[in-house]
Amino acid sequence: MTPLFLMLTAGAGIALLLFLVLKYKFQPFVALMLVSIIVALVAGVKPSELVATIEGGMGKTLGHIAIIIALGAMIGRIIELSGGAEALAKTLIKRFGNKRTPLALTIAGFIVGIPVFFEVGVIILMPLAYGVARAARKPLMIFALPMCAALLSVHAFLPPHPGAVAAAGQLGADLGRVLMFGIPIVAMLSLIGYFIAARMTRKVYPMTDDIRAEVYGPHITNQDLEAWARNDYSNTSEAAHAKTLGLEESASSLAASLPPAPAPGFGLIIALIVLPIVLILLGTLATTLLPVESTLRSILTVLGAPLVALLIDTLLCAYLLGSRRGWSRTQVSDVIGSALPGVAMVILIAGAGGVFGKVLVDTGIGAVVSEALRNTGLPVLALGFLLTLLLRAVQGSTTVALVTTAGILSPLIATLHLTPNHLALLCLAMGGGGLAMSHINDAGYWMFTKLAGVNVGDGLRTWTLLVTILGTLGFLTTLVIWPFV
Repeated sequence: MTPLFLMLTAGAGIALLLFLVLKYKFQPFVALMLVSIIVALVAGVKPSELVATIEGGMGKTLGHIAIIIALGAMIGRIIELSGGAEALAKTLIKRFGNKRTPLALTIAGFIVGIPVFFEVGVIILMPLAYGVARAARKPLMIFALPMCAALLSVHAFLPPHPGAVAAAGQLGADLGRVLMFGIPIVAMLSLIGYFIAARMTRKVYPMTDDIRAEVYGPHITNQDLEAWARNDYSNTSEAAHAKTLGLEESASSLAASLPPAPAPGFGLIIALIVLPIVLILLGTLATTLLPVESTLRSILTVLGAPLVALLIDTLLCAYLLGSRRGWSRTQVSDVIGSALPGVAMVILIAGAGGVFGKVLVDTGIGAVVSEALRNTGLPVLALGFLLTLLLRAVQGSTTVALVTTAGILSPLIATLHLTPNHLALLCLAMGGGGLAMSHINDAGYWMFTKLAGVNVGDGLRTWTLLVTILGTLGFLTTLVIWPFV
């Protein structure tokens, strides 16, 4: 096979993948598997070796990420159903006071976003934003925009979220180093997002009738919201304001079956969220700073392995948030098990991305593409960011964009002999591309605009613009740090 033919095959494969997902609405897992098989056969893989190639790519990827994603989802589910996430957000709001409530919700988005997926975090925290907007008589976007941007930033950049874990696994990056660099970067981005959102929401965006009535009551108009933004309440009757319709949350049968108990404490939830992060970081530092024969290094290496750290945290969550608060063993098991259906397809998509990457390597396409990328003269960080940004923009999924980019870049990375710190920064630069360009083909975009009650145009002017700015700033931050590590 000539290099040109392999390049054309790779391009046609990616185009077919995007065409199937965008035009015919194929499920990404099915599309990735189908395209992987077609590309493998066209590029010269023998039919007798096809199954081994597919199983090899799936097994290598899932062997690294499936346990981590599943355990992370279990932790998030226990925290969610115990009322811990809601209690954490309410405590932050209380401590920050009314004037800084948007900042409190932004911090809540950052913290809650670590153990739970973006969609779950939005469902947990948006009712709090509704309540705060109603009580403060302020436009909902003031509170919802920075909070949800923080949630999505964590989702795009940090383990145990699937895109970050899958990209690190394919590139051979250490998750501890990704966290070590990523947590400060995402915290900074969340804070910047808060300030940018504060400027964006000086303008009052009209809300859809259903969400406006749900948050403020049926008698409140968009003109009232504009007046409230100017601290003018003279034209709004107190009677109308009193007739509010709180968000009617339909509790699942599982949540309803759990015994009533006081909400977990703020400190306990923070400790359970931070514990696996601390263990993973300690494991990374131990392998760097302690001698090989050290017993402490061996212990911390085991405890700091991501799957061990998350398993320990899952057991502690099950006991401290479940059993100790009156849940039966069966209820604890049911809550933990309920986390898996929601992440099963995410795990399979990440595995299929690994299959596609394996096909690119085994057929020699990866080496050809890597050489072409090298000849562009662009730094590897810029390549990672731009490729992920492009794929994110055209097909919508952060996870698919990250795993596909990692598969394309992995042969190039193998020739560059990057340090562990540089590999971690590359994963974060790709995370910046995965954060940016959330628009009309992204489920997260529709979730935000629907729950915030804004129309498509205002969503593009606020949500899409904000996360694209933050993703680009995240990439630029890795570019600045790169020479010093």
